[in-house]
Amino acid sequence: MSKKIILAIESSCDETSAAIVVNGREVLSNVIASQIDIHTKFGGVVPEVASRQHIEAINAVVTEALSEAKVTLDDIDAVGVTYGPGLVGALLVGLQYAKGLAYSLGVPLVGVNHIEGHICANFIEHKDLKPPFVCLVVSGGHTFIVHMKDYGDFEILGETRDDAAGEAFDKVARAIGLGYPGGPKIDKISKEGNENAMKFPKANFHDDTLDFSFSGVKSAVLNYLNKMNMSGEDINKADVAASFQKAVVEVLTDNVIETCKRRKVDKIAIAGGVASNSALRKSLMEAGDKLGIDVLFPSMILCTDNAAMIGSAAYYELIRGNIASLDLNAKPNLRLGER
Repeated sequence: MSKKIILAIESSCDETSAAIVVNGREVLSNVIASQIDIHTKFGGVVPEVASRQHIEAINAVVTEALSEAKVTLDDIDAVGVTYGPGLVGALLVGLQYAKGLAYSLGVPLVGVNHIEGHICANFIEHKDLKPPFVCLVVSGGHTFIVHMKDYGDFEILGETRDDAAGEAFDKVARAIGLGYPGGPKIDKISKEGNENAMKFPKANFHDDTLDFSFSGVKSAVLNYLNKMNMSGEDINKADVAASFQKAVVEVLTDNVIETCKRRKVDKIAIAGGVASNSALRKSLMEAGDKLGIDVLFPSMILCTDNAAMIGSAAYYELIRGNIASLDLNAKPNLRLGER
């Protein structure tokens, strides 16, 4: 296959990112303009603010990505862009910019599912990784167990029935006064706490499912905090965080290991923002070691939203002939595998 250089754009939430990716695995640049500092004072992402920040940042981010990669627009073979899922206003900024660029350059436009992008981050990190494998996608907005049978061929085997794991982390972090973003803050303070101090519940469905539910454990933490506040007792934030984190990590680990057993797959790839959680990494590595299952993680920068993963996914769409027309629209609720 001849060399394909893809300019990729990601703007689904609160990171404006552009990257130059060659043949889906080689990253020449991956520039990310984060809005975390802006949204921290609001306690979470404000969609209207995010959209305005994307508009202000996108041209500079793309220019920097080209410069860092030492390529020009004339070298670009295709433009890849996230078109869902995500915040509709934020998605539209990246999508409209990408459309204009693809049209002006006369190159294909490739629409990318953001969740597929997270999965493909593992192809960048692990150059020899090939399907089939099981992927645990776990982030602020999504929690899935996916059997990746081939490039672009996904089967969802488990998903959350309510809150995503990262969403539960953010809500619990806010409740115990840690602020935003919750995931990294709970991970950090948990190292000082006793994970066995409280026993928070894990969802246990009676049907033979690999689905998740995190609203129960979140509610249990909120109820515990409320009870302690009403009785005037001191709350050990580190113990609460560690006990909550343990409950979430255990169910994530149990379900994805069970998936490997059922599908007779010996490779797990982890994707999404919560993939950077140190307790999850440790739990999965230990479980994998016991059963002879390889557990693969992207580096921290590839766990968060970034355009390099979109460039990787775009390459595999491009070589299968999945080209988007210029009337491609943002799909905030786009499902994994949906075209």
